[in-house]
Amino acid sequence: MQDQSTLVMGVLNVTPDSFADGGQHFAFEDAISRAKEMIAEGVDIIDIGGESTRPGAERISVDEELARVIPVIIELKPLGVTMSIDTTRSQVAQAAISSGVEFVNDVSGGLADEKMGKLIGANPAIQYIAMHSRGDSRNMQTLANYKDVVREVKDELEARTLELLKAGVNSEQIILDPGIGFAKTSEHNWELLRNIDRLSLLGYPILVGVSRKRFLGELTSSSSPDDREAATIALTTELARKKVWAVRTHAVKAHKDAILVVNELER
Repeated sequence: MQDQSTLVMGVLNVTPDSFADGGQHFAFEDAISRAKEMIAEGVDIIDIGGESTRPGAERISVDEELARVIPVIIELKPLGVTMSIDTTRSQVAQAAISSGVEFVNDVSGGLADEKMGKLIGANPAIQYIAMHSRGDSRNMQTLANYKDVVREVKDELEARTLELLKAGVNSEQIILDPGIGFAKTSEHNWELLRNIDRLSLLGYPILVGVSRKRFLGELTSSSSPDDREAATIALTTELARKKVWAVRTHAVKAHKDAILVVNELER
């Protein structure tokens, strides 16, 4: 468990097809404008992604991914904001590190690119977020089969950390993410969230990304991702109470405010 306040990682999707905000910040100028809005709202980390990882999304080329994200990182670097690159490719991660990011957020946990672990190990100042998933965006939902989802996700994340350590990654570089919505049914998601403390027993900081996801829409009968924001804030409040390291969200200020309220109540 951490002592510091839960951080807010703001999502900046430089994509035309992400599930909640695809296309809104695809243009360079729109991406920079949104980033500046998040900075003004007090975002702790901006997570920049150039490839959609929603279920069913088709992969893009490395060159296309680089063309989407690197100019944005270079433009934001002088502003002093902490940045993360959301990628499964070591080549993109390396370019982003060279351009100024401090975090690599990998939804495959290193499984998509065998070079990722060695890259992170060779850059000890970089924090690496290893998320739990199975398969990729094209087949992950067919692999959502668990007898005990909390135990199996915990075990599979632990196995990933061991492989990362073998590749030369320092344990202090590792952050874990249970991968809400990735190779999980709605009930799997809720079971993981109810038992997030069990994942903390692995001894690593925990990042949780639930922002506007489909399982919240199923609960609240909200077909539009934007209409799931209140439900997302409710989860941020509970996760802050449980002292998770960070939440990954599309909005920023409302979540910063929710965390401030939790901190004040517990002061």
